[in-house]
Amino acid sequence: MANPVVDRYFRAMTTLRWPSLVRVAAAAAISLFARELTAQPSAAVDPTAALLSELIRINTSNPPGTTLPLAELLQKRFIAAGYTVEIVQTPEKGKVHFIARLKGDGSKKPLLLAAHADVVGVEREKWSLDPFAGVIKDGHVYGRGAIDFKGGMAVFAMAALRLGEKKVPLARDVIFLAEADEEGAPLNTSWLARDHWASMDAEFALNEGGWIIKGDDEKVRYVSISTADKSVTGIVLTSKGTSTHSSMPLPDNALASLAGAIARIAAYETPVQLTAESRQFFQTLGKTSTGETARFFRDLVDGTPAQVHVADSVISKDPLLHAIMRNTIAPVLISGGFRSNVIPGSAEATLNLRLIPGTDPNAMVAMIEKLVNDPRVTVKLAPGSSATPSSPVASSVETELYRALARESKAQWPTAEVTPYLFQAGTDAAAWRSRGIPVYGIYPYPITNDELRTMHGNDERVSVASLQQGTEMIYRTLVSVAGKNAPAAPANKKK
Repeated sequence: MANPVVDRYFRAMTTLRWPSLVRVAAAAAISLFARELTAQPSAAVDPTAALLSELIRINTSNPPGTTLPLAELLQKRFIAAGYTVEIVQTPEKGKVHFIARLKGDGSKKPLLLAAHADVVGVEREKWSLDPFAGVIKDGHVYGRGAIDFKGGMAVFAMAALRLGEKKVPLARDVIFLAEADEEGAPLNTSWLARDHWASMDAEFALNEGGWIIKGDDEKVRYVSISTADKSVTGIVLTSKGTSTHSSMPLPDNALASLAGAIARIAAYETPVQLTAESRQFFQTLGKTSTGETARFFRDLVDGTPAQVHVADSVISKDPLLHAIMRNTIAPVLISGGFRSNVIPGSAEATLNLRLIPGTDPNAMVAMIEKLVNDPRVTVKLAPGSSATPSSPVASSVETELYRALARESKAQWPTAEVTPYLFQAGTDAAAWRSRGIPVYGIYPYPITNDELRTMHGNDERVSVASLQQGTEMIYRTLVSVAGKNAPAAPANKKK
């Protein structure tokens, strides 16, 4: 991208009578500056993309999850748009929850938008650019949190800010929450709800969750709105053996026992288990697919056991679809040993389980114990993991908010199918769902499967065009649900 200011400086610096090495160094520096300048937001950049770039440049990696600078950035914007702002300090310095409220006439209960401000850390050496620079290039915003979930925060924030800037008459308060500690806990929304419930109480809430997936042709195939989440459970494997000199190995090597246990777990495939939402989701994929692919989706839902097995083997090549249809088990941490010439007496591994609602964590412990089948390896729930199954009840699809999301999604992407969805990961939605308040999840921007795989990975990115489309869709949803001309909400039903 040409830049006249840079061009003038380049010509001036390279024509001065300076030593050649100085001229070369100056030219290189200006060239680098030009690349950086053209990659940064400018007045011409979409406002949602520009805000996302600013949010990414505030490093909120958790740990430590310092969100105060981000809250201060949002505070200025939301106050200018007519919101009242509350910043809630947690017991950890710099880790805060940001709550902004735009008042309506009070004839309806509030609508809440929740987005977590913290992000996971990075392996910097595996990124092709600075993960905290908020670079905009090739039509995408790059950086940690671009998808999860600062991109969603930027969309929700810009849509909410537009309500205030346009002075839209509201029948209900609109609450925007930038929450802390979603990626870490325990200072997340469940902590916030204990003493600040009045600030976050609502008729329904919008959160992260479902996906807007594009095909290879860049057309949106489907919009999935999550009405339930998988729960997160940790299981710890501990192996015991004889500690001795590495020159005299024994059969009860703790590391070898642990490795064998992990290998047996990795080779095991949990069975297909479809919830009502998952059945509808895969039926929707059957409608949006053609040929043999459509048949596999139909067989997964309604086929014989043999047909389900074949369909599963094909559909599961997509990691997202594989995760939706079953409980998943992933080894994530391993530790053991302290010297290269000592066989350790113990070793430990942590498994991360994502469980379909209603699954008994203790039953999973028993299943893994049977699978490991080694008396030298103990299997226990990780400290802090609940032994109680999560609620199998999903948020109703018979509410103003769900219907508006479905309607406006269809208006934005007319050829897409819209479906409820079981989110394959976990969110902070339990703070509301546990109190009977419906929560609907969406990552509010179309993405491809390749882009989805960068979430929590390297070169995480979201397209500027997708951010634009998502902002328009969410804004129309807010006007429809919170505006004074919105229809009265029916009585809540559970489905």
